Amino acid sequence: MQRWCCEGVTTAYDAVVHEQVGALKLHCLARDFFQNNPFTLPALTGYVRAQAASSGAKFLVNAYCGSGLFALSCAPAFEKVTGIEISATSIKFAPENAAANGITNTLFQAGDASQIFAGLTFPAADTAVVIDPPRKGCDEQFLTQLFAYGPRAIVYVLCDPATQMRDLKGFLGAGYTLSAVQPFDLFPQTRHLECVITLIRQAR
Repeated sequence: MQRWCCEGVTTAYDAVVHEQVGALKLHCLARDFFQNNPFTLPALTGYVRAQAASSGAKFLVNAYCGSGLFALSCAPAFEKVTGIEISATSIKFAPENAAANGITNTLFQAGDASQIFAGLTFPAADTAVVIDPPRKGCDEQFLTQLFAYGPRAIVYVLCDPATQMRDLKGFLGAGYTLSAVQPFDLFPQTRHLECVITLIRQAR
């Protein structure tokens, strides 16, 4: 496995690598997931932050948060941010990255996939959720929990638009309206495309 990072290319599976996205300085294990096009990442994270903040939500939950990329990028726009990640190796670095960047309004927790929103105290009506799952998209168990929580807005980042459109049917059925779609070409000259969709909960 090869991993490109600020230091160059590493093939060491357990090496701690460093990434810079705008003013954010982040580190994680080489084997853990991190968005892999550093040139486009400032635009991607800035867009996600703007979409989540435009909902008017005071609080943010970042599911599949990894080492904190979106949670920390979005933190200045929210009162409090919680990042949830089931990967123990990824989540270990998230609070370290927050401290290294002087960000104090974030909390990170290792989430059980069967109870990913358990213990969350943010009121759903004042909360936006950013999700950045693997290419396979969101599984039914996660979506059931997300819809039961019912946040004001959801910003969904995925590198497979077809899978994302599959999941979109569930969001529409759960009472969300698609308000924006924005692709980012993180994988030039390939069929892969990162896409961000924004969903707003319909008034009841």
